[in-house]
Amino acid sequence: MIARGFLGPLVFLGLIFGGALSTLGAPALQNVYGRPGLDLNGPWHVIVDPYETGYYDYRRQAFDASAKPAGGYFLDRHAADKSELVEYNFDESPTLQVPGDWNSQAERLFYYEGTVWYRRRFDYRPAAPGRRLFLYFGAANYQADVYLNGEKLGRHIGGFTPFEFEVTGRVKETGNFLVVRVDNQRHLDAVPTVNTDWWNYGGLTRDVRLVETPGTFVRDYRVQLKQGSPDRIEASVQLDGAEPRQHVVVTIEGAGVAAEADTDDSGAAHFEIAAPHLERWSPETPRLYAVTLATSADRIRDRIGFRTIEVRGSDILLNGRPIFLRGISLHEENPLEGRRAHSLADARLLLGWARELHANFVRLAHYPHSEHMARVADELGLLLWEEVPVYWTIQWENPATLQNAQAQLTDLIVRDRNRASVIVWSVANETPVSEARTRFLKTLVATARSLDPARLVAAAMQVRGDPARPSLRIVDDPFGEACDLLSFNEYIGWYDGLPAKLPEITWSFGYGKPVVVSEFGADALQGFHADALTRFSEEFQVDVYRRTLAMLEKIPQWRGTTPWILCDFRSPRRVLPKVQDGWNRKGLISSDGRKKEAFFVLKEFYERRAAAEK
Repeated sequence: MIARGFLGPLVFLGLIFGGALSTLGAPALQNVYGRPGLDLNGPWHVIVDPYETGYYDYRRQAFDASAKPAGGYFLDRHAADKSELVEYNFDESPTLQVPGDWNSQAERLFYYEGTVWYRRRFDYRPAAPGRRLFLYFGAANYQADVYLNGEKLGRHIGGFTPFEFEVTGRVKETGNFLVVRVDNQRHLDAVPTVNTDWWNYGGLTRDVRLVETPGTFVRDYRVQLKQGSPDRIEASVQLDGAEPRQHVVVTIEGAGVAAEADTDDSGAAHFEIAAPHLERWSPETPRLYAVTLATSADRIRDRIGFRTIEVRGSDILLNGRPIFLRGISLHEENPLEGRRAHSLADARLLLGWARELHANFVRLAHYPHSEHMARVADELGLLLWEEVPVYWTIQWENPATLQNAQAQLTDLIVRDRNRASVIVWSVANETPVSEARTRFLKTLVATARSLDPARLVAAAMQVRGDPARPSLRIVDDPFGEACDLLSFNEYIGWYDGLPAKLPEITWSFGYGKPVVVSEFGADALQGFHADALTRFSEEFQVDVYRRTLAMLEKIPQWRGTTPWILCDFRSPRRVLPKVQDGWNRKGLISSDGRKKEAFFVLKEFYERRAAAEK
């Protein structure tokens, strides 16, 4: 089987790997937290398997190639008697917490890249006749093979997006066992590829749930303001099931808005709703409405905000008014515990720090973060840049790599396109310019615009110099014509000379679009103080921030920035003893939660910008 997803107007992307049908990211059903089911989080027994022994019983296969493998870990077998040879035992194996990464939970797995088998036993009351059951995973890094009661459900590829398998009729009242093989090895043809600058956390890193639905249910929906007509709401609904023609009612509580329509033979309905009195969602007033979508058999509720976002010339307009994006970048990592962030509490911690910085914008780098991040941002009034891990030098001319990237982008957009906080889909970061790369990225832009034309599309593009004019920096990446924003990373003062050169830098742009600087910064070890020319001191980082902000203010079309980065984060590339020790130290907050001096420099700058805009 394949990982199940809404296939209406979306493209299902599958490949054959080793004879097993696999998926690179069919979009999962929406709003799983709004449906009944069973939480499968908690301790799972695990077997670490660097030699891939769990796939087969190599001795038995040597004598009888047709025999069903007795030793496959997915069978969760126990010896029938004292003479039978079974060389594994989940019951006696250690446990790991799900959701969570294995690197931070067991010292012996800190740097481990390879296969770990997870097993969870569970009971579940029988679903009522006509009801359906889905096994949902928030994410598993990077490849997951899923088995229920000894039978393979399928495979998912991609470490940061949700997936599911339908298990209607396969779950027993008692004695079920779920086995998942998770492999986080890096590959040249993967997305991301082998070379990154963050920790390759392996495991079942987000929630695992059984989700129950009616026989025909609302799989996908979109409820947003209509482009060009902000006093009207445009809604679409996609049903999944044997009875696709149904009557659908959409209501928005507190707004006096209701509409109804009949779905067609494919289960789809599209309609408009007059909504002249909706309060607009914004960072100052993050108003969320209770939205209900109901059929005769299904009823699902969501909390949705309504706002517009567009570009006009060099301005970014939120609800028709210019906005400056006071941003910060962050990784999905809890620095206080040195692990992958995954919970609502983690999201509130990270985004709460961003709000304390007086930010109104957050770049979720360099891969899709959990659904909790977007939902908490909706509540807090933080605008979001969401990104897929098309990072550095991936295989631009490999069709399977492009399909992989498209699938991950599709997963992300379908999951989060009802979140008012999300205003930018980013399709890449720091990718070297070439014709093949530009074609690849333009294909991703077309995918994003076809799925969600109401948001901006961007990427962190390349900056080049001019040998004849050393102080000039040029942004004319040919991919810029396909984007709504001119975004780029610059590290003048850290990787490019010393901070003293910043006042001399001038900029040239090949496009008259808003400039949003997606990264700048410098490393600093919290608590290390010296003069402003001493690398890794807080004073050096402060000097870079002050001079960079002054330089950027001279750019007429500058409309925002997301400095790198909110918190120190783990990276195996950063090895300087007693300073980095496996951490990228560009954070404004240290790996033990202490704010560096540059945090307050940026906060003061943002407060001043916000006051000037009132």
